[in-house]
Amino acid sequence: MNIPEDLKYTKTHEWARIEGGEAVVGITDYAQEQLSDIVFVELPGIGDSFKQGDSFGVVESVKAASDFYTPLSGTITAANDALLKDPALVNKDPYGAAWMVKLQPVDLKELDNLMDAAAYERFLETEGGHH
Repeated sequence: MNIPEDLKYTKTHEWARIEGGEAVVGITDYAQEQLSDIVFVELPGIGDSFKQGDSFGVVESVKAASDFYTPLSGTITAANDALLKDPALVNKDPYGAAWMVKLQPVDLKELDNLMDAAAYERFLETEGGHH
């Protein structure tokens, strides 16, 4: 399982990466693996605002539909329309091509509420995750 060192993680299996003052957000390798084949992704609109932990979209797989939650409070500046056409990208490249949204964070101190790679790995082990 892939847990990149340079990202921050949530207990609901999203990741965030800060790039030039914006946060890029997606779901983790573990999340896409649990969901299996992803068939539909619903994304928020540009300009929508969310608080940390709000649901801001849905991922549907052959198994289940699952909300995903924003790791940071902020305003959506971009949504990855490629996922609407090719939801399976999430299975192939959850940390790259399958980013979900970019947002303008309200407060970068909220990153302190998230887990680093080592903490997320420990969290998965306690939650019955696997390698």
